[in-house]
Amino acid sequence: MKIENIAKNTSHFTLALILQKVISFSYFIIIARFIGPENLGKYYFAVSFTTIFAIFIDLGMSSVLIREIAKFKEKAENYLRNIIGLKLILTVVSLGTVVILINLMGYPELTRHLVYLSSVAMILDSFTLTFFAVSRGHHNLTFESFAVVFYQLIALLAGTTFLYLGYSLRWLVGSMIIASITNFVCAGALVKYRWQIPLRPKFDPVIIRGIIKIALPFAMFGIFQRFYTYFDSILLSLLAGDHYVGLYSVAFKITFALQFLPLAFVASLFPAMSTYYVSNKKQLGLVFERSMNYLIIIALPISFGIIVLADRIILIFKEDYTGSILPLQIIIASLIFIFASYPVGSLLNACDRQKINTINMGIALLMSIILNVALIPYFQAVGAAVTVLITNAMLLTLGLYWVPRIIDYHKIVIIRVFLKSLVSVFVMGLILWYAKAYLPIIVSVVLGGFIYVGFLYLIKGYTTEDVVSIKNSIFKK
Repeated sequence: MKIENIAKNTSHFTLALILQKVISFSYFIIIARFIGPENLGKYYFAVSFTTIFAIFIDLGMSSVLIREIAKFKEKAENYLRNIIGLKLILTVVSLGTVVILINLMGYPELTRHLVYLSSVAMILDSFTLTFFAVSRGHHNLTFESFAVVFYQLIALLAGTTFLYLGYSLRWLVGSMIIASITNFVCAGALVKYRWQIPLRPKFDPVIIRGIIKIALPFAMFGIFQRFYTYFDSILLSLLAGDHYVGLYSVAFKITFALQFLPLAFVASLFPAMSTYYVSNKKQLGLVFERSMNYLIIIALPISFGIIVLADRIILIFKEDYTGSILPLQIIIASLIFIFASYPVGSLLNACDRQKINTINMGIALLMSIILNVALIPYFQAVGAAVTVLITNAMLLTLGLYWVPRIIDYHKIVIIRVFLKSLVSVFVMGLILWYAKAYLPIIVSVVLGGFIYVGFLYLIKGYTTEDVVSIKNSIFKK
C-alpha cells in the first residue's frame, strides 16, 4: 500500500470522526434539552444496554476480517460469508438474551420497548461494521468516512423532527433505526457491487473454527472494554434510577466526546510505533515520550477549564441538569489519565503486548463494578463519576508498569512537562474563576486557551522546536 494512500485514509477518517463527534454531541444536547433528565435516563439506558450486547454479535470478527482480507484478498468471500453465517446465529442468541434479561430485571413497558427498538439498530450496526471491514481490508476508508457522518446526520434530522413534532421516546429510538437501515443498505451494496462479494451466509466448520481462534483475543478485549464503558449506566439505573442516569449521561458524554483528540493522534502514532519497534528502539522511546508530553499539554487545560466552567457549561443543557455539575467536574478530572492511556495502549499493541492491554482492561472492569456497587447506592451519579476517575487512573498505572520493560524513555522529562503544565493551568483556572461571571462562555474558553498557551511558553513548557520534532518523529518515513 502506498504511503499517500495511508495518509489519505487517515486524513479522511480522522476528519469524519471529528465531524461525527461534533454532530453527535450537538444532537445529544438537543435531546437532553427536549426530554429532561428522567427521559434522557431511559433513552441512555436503552442505548447502553444494547450497546453492551452488540459486542457478543461481532466478538472481534470484524477485526479478523480486516486482517485476513489485507493478507489474502482471494479469501475475502469465504471469510465474509462464514462470518455472516456465524453472526446470524449470534444475533439470535444475543437478542434472546437481551429480551430475557430486560424482562427479568422488572423494567416498565416503555423502557422495555426502547430496549427492543434499540436492539434492532444494534443488529443492523453490527452487520454494517462487518461490511465496512471488507473495505478496510482493501485499504479503503473513504466510503466508511462518508457513512460515519451520513449516519449521524440522518439520526440528527429524523430525531430532531420527531422531537419537534412531540412524538414519544419510541420514535426517538426509531430515528436510530432509520439511520442504521440506511447505513446497512449502503454498506451491503458496497460489498456486493464494489467488491463483488455475495452476501449469502455460509457455514464451513474449518473456516469458522479458524475465525473463532483468531478472534478470541479481540473478543475478550472488546467485551471488557464495552462493559467498562457502559455497565456503569446499567448499575446506576438499577441502583439509583433513571433520573440519575440522565444526569450522569450528560457528564459522561462531554468527556467521551473529547476523546477524538487522542484517537486522531493515535491513528498516526500506531504505525510509527510498529515500525520503530522493529527498526529503531531509541526512536520508539522518543516517540512515546513526546506523545505523552503532547497529550498532557492538551488534556490538562481542557480538564481544568471544564472544571472551572462546569456550572456555565451545564446551563447549555438547561437548569434541569444542575445535578450534573459535580459528576462532570469529577469525570473530566480523569481526562489526563484517559489521554495518557492512548500512547501507552498503542505502545503495548505495537510491541506485541496486546494481551497485557486485555488483562488490564479486565482488572479495570472488575474494579469498576466493585466501586459502582459500593458507591452508587449512597452517592448516585457522583459515585459513578468517582469510579470513572479511580479506574482510569488505575488503567494508566497498570499500562505504565510495562513501558520500561519495552523501551527506555526519560520519565523526568514527562514529569517536568506535567508540572509546568499544572502550574500553567492553575494560573489559567485562577483567572477564569474570577472572570467567568463577567464574560460569555465562548470568550472565557478562548481567554483561557490564550492564557494557558502563553504562560506555558513563558516557563518553557514547550518550544517551537518541540512541535516540529514531534511531527517529524511520528511522520518520518
